[in-house]
Amino acid sequence: MNSLEGGAQKKALAINLDPLPYGTFAEIGAGQEVARWFFHVGGAAGTVAKTISAYDMTVSNALYGPTSRYVSRKRLEAMLDHEFAQLLDRLGSSRGERTQFFVFADTAATCSYGRADSGRGWVGMRFQTEPRGEPSEIIIHAHLNDSTAARQQEALGVLGVNLIFAAFEKHGAPAELIGCLMDDLGRERIEIDMIKFSGPAFAGVDNRLLSLQLVEQGLTDAAMFTAAGEVVQPAEVLHKKPVLVERGSFRPPTRLTLDLLERAREQFAQEPGVQGEEPVVLAEMTLRNLLSENTVDHEDFLARADLLGALGFAALISRFQPYYQLADYLAGYTDRPIGLAVGLPSVRQMADERFYSDLPGGVLESMGRLFKRSVKMYVYPTLDLESGEIRTLDTAVIPPPWHHMRALLREIGRIEPIRRFEESYLAIRTPEILARIQSGDPSWESLVPGPVAALIKTKRLFGRRA
Repeated sequence: MNSLEGGAQKKALAINLDPLPYGTFAEIGAGQEVARWFFHVGGAAGTVAKTISAYDMTVSNALYGPTSRYVSRKRLEAMLDHEFAQLLDRLGSSRGERTQFFVFADTAATCSYGRADSGRGWVGMRFQTEPRGEPSEIIIHAHLNDSTAARQQEALGVLGVNLIFAAFEKHGAPAELIGCLMDDLGRERIEIDMIKFSGPAFAGVDNRLLSLQLVEQGLTDAAMFTAAGEVVQPAEVLHKKPVLVERGSFRPPTRLTLDLLERAREQFAQEPGVQGEEPVVLAEMTLRNLLSENTVDHEDFLARADLLGALGFAALISRFQPYYQLADYLAGYTDRPIGLAVGLPSVRQMADERFYSDLPGGVLESMGRLFKRSVKMYVYPTLDLESGEIRTLDTAVIPPPWHHMRALLREIGRIEPIRRFEESYLAIRTPEILARIQSGDPSWESLVPGPVAALIKTKRLFGRRA
């Protein structure tokens, strides 16, 4: 018996031998891979009320309602709604006092003869933590990275077993629950890029923190949530949309931060491939920007997320370092223009070979990867504190021979200076503002947008002293 079989078998058997869980398995698109484990280990009569695979689209629509996309969150939620209501209606009176009802559902697409790319699926669990209790819910989105449909189906089966077991055994510790999802699997097989918890079992849980956990624990390279704090699967927001991104620490967002993004958006909106559309605007926080003494302060992260939400920006949390990694990621969801709003120091870093020790081609290779698609960089000027002079993209000192690269990128239209900017903002330095907030010096308030100042004062963020 290999470790994969041992882990999944033990978990499925443990659930089968528990007298409380009893429910439905509804699986579309990749076979009855999760239900199969519970039948395989024995004792399924104590756990399985029903299994169903509404594979035919007409049958699926009749059960769960029409939808334009069968592998979607909407379809998964309809499956959970329908099957859980049916459980309670048919079995609630006879078993409700001694049963924790649950529904496990997935809708997935694996690679096939006509579709050779990696598979993906929406997977969910609605469950009671006590008889007659209000249900709680976990929804995840997973990419299936194996090279064959059979292997992708196998991985989906193990993921489903892990989710069911973790929902019942680990719902009191969400961070541990997330880690359990990858038992006997690896990133080479499965990537989970969205997770959402809801219901009484997760009262007080902030799904933005769980998005951070997905990135921290290495289940994905990036996770996203909206300005309203709603976690989303990136394709739900980015699919075939022009995208503009600003990377930063946002601790806190300043007037310079906001001006940089707004001026870049003005120029991005004039690009031929963007005109007439409202681009998706993202604030990206990398793990490196979130680290303090090699750990991530979750309270500090939520403070930054709250401030970005107050400004109306969706947030992307990522493990990316060079900009080409970010561009590669976004290009996986959209074929539209991608804009990067950056400060001049970021351009200088791009010409530093030390950042590309893992690339055989160094700076040249990184530039090729970054600009191989419809990517354009908009560069905000900076103030030279020693000379008092304003340095722009065109006047900044770039060490040779990389100043030739700047000239080339300017000529082919892949990088351009931000032309309209507020000169008084150039002296703003985020560490200085943070120090003033923490010392009680009120002068910081004029250096950040009004909604940011109000929230920092109201919630006493970043250790603010009155």
